[in-house]
Amino acid sequence: MTVNEDSFTNWKTREEIAESMIPIVGKLHREHDVTVLLHSRSLVNKSVVSILKTHRFARQIAGEELSVTETLPFLQALTTLDLGPSQIDIGMLAATYKTDDRGLSVADFTAEAVAGATGANKIERREGRDVVLYGFGRIGRLVARLLIEKAGSGNGLRLRAIVVRGGGEADLVKRASLLRRDSIHGQFQGTITVDEATSTIVANGNTIKVIYANDPSEVDYTAYGIKDAILIDNTGKWRDREGLSKHLRPGIDKVVLTAPGKGDVPNIVHGVNHDTIKPDEQILSCASCTTNAIVPPLKAMDDEYGVLRGHVETVHSFTNDQNLLDNYHKADRRGRSAPLNMVITETGAASAVAKALPDLKAPITGSSIRVPVPDVSIAILSLRLGRETTRAEVLDYLRDVSLHSPLKRQIDFTTAPDAVSMDFVGSRHASIVDAGATKVDGDNAILYLWYDNEFGYSCQVIRVVQHVSGVEYPTFPVPTV
Repeated sequence: MTVNEDSFTNWKTREEIAESMIPIVGKLHREHDVTVLLHSRSLVNKSVVSILKTHRFARQIAGEELSVTETLPFLQALTTLDLGPSQIDIGMLAATYKTDDRGLSVADFTAEAVAGATGANKIERREGRDVVLYGFGRIGRLVARLLIEKAGSGNGLRLRAIVVRGGGEADLVKRASLLRRDSIHGQFQGTITVDEATSTIVANGNTIKVIYANDPSEVDYTAYGIKDAILIDNTGKWRDREGLSKHLRPGIDKVVLTAPGKGDVPNIVHGVNHDTIKPDEQILSCASCTTNAIVPPLKAMDDEYGVLRGHVETVHSFTNDQNLLDNYHKADRRGRSAPLNMVITETGAASAVAKALPDLKAPITGSSIRVPVPDVSIAILSLRLGRETTRAEVLDYLRDVSLHSPLKRQIDFTTAPDAVSMDFVGSRHASIVDAGATKVDGDNAILYLWYDNEFGYSCQVIRVVQHVSGVEYPTFPVPTV
């Protein structure tokens, strides 16, 4: 057999194994509310090729490719356990098993590693929590996609309604079309039908009522059977407690803002300060996409090295707040054509750090340049550290954080030497450390952090909503860092 034939045979074998994993992953998700992960990446509803690519991606962060032959036994072991709702990372199971010297079988090791999700320890399924989207723009539609994707067994978050202003003839059809097809993020994964008579969109079996209103005061959500819902305001029209309180109407229990909050509204970055949310807090903010991108790595660096001061420069894709062609805008420069210019503008991300990381005493400054790309941005985080270090040490540390720490869902890591912005469209992490661009000189470090300012941020929003709704299930194995 030639080398080429051997490689192809190996590929077909791995394809067959990956194909056998799909029904196992699906059954665990539907019947037990278990989300199977591979190094923090969900394998639910993934294709054969996607599963193989996810295994191969481990090479970039762990130094070697992870094989489906290594992870399949752990997946099979899960099917023998009395599992409760949870997230289980088979990549981490395989990695930790390699370093375990007790001679346990895969089945025994797996049972021990996920013991917190089995038997008497498992949490019971909770009744689904209603969710309402107020606004249906870029972030609103991506959050809708994620909510529909995560509906799973139907016991988690349920997108019940979308509130928008009337847009004229065929409004519902046009909004459904924008959900179905996206120029950046591609086709919706599933089926969408529209019922104009009842003003509903049915997406993958989820019936979503479209409510037309010009102001929150016009809506009584209980009239639509909605109760104790979490409302996600993605319009940004109201950002303080007084304005956002308008949403606390019959049927709405909590309000989550997808923009930086003002005044005493808590700004939450999941993974960093989500555990500070008070149970009775009804109004909170998910801060900005840039704040979510810089705060997790900033916290990681402060924990290990101490941060004395810092500056963040964001090179940010253009947004709908800018003009397509030169026209009047209330801001000084945002009126100039977004697809044709680099536009210097302000960012509130640096000042928002204090709300998310109150223990960080270092002054952080920031500025931003909008550039002619439609999605994915990069934050250049320049830090003065509390002690001297080396580039190799920093990279080893951040790689380990991305793999093993409680921040592994927020911080990703890439060693790809040819990585460019489009490579990170669809990333579910808050930011991705670019190893090749990282610079360290004594006590000065410069981190280059890619982030999908649309989708990655939307994932952070969903994590916050899951947390406050009580359907944020524990992850196993438990991070060790």
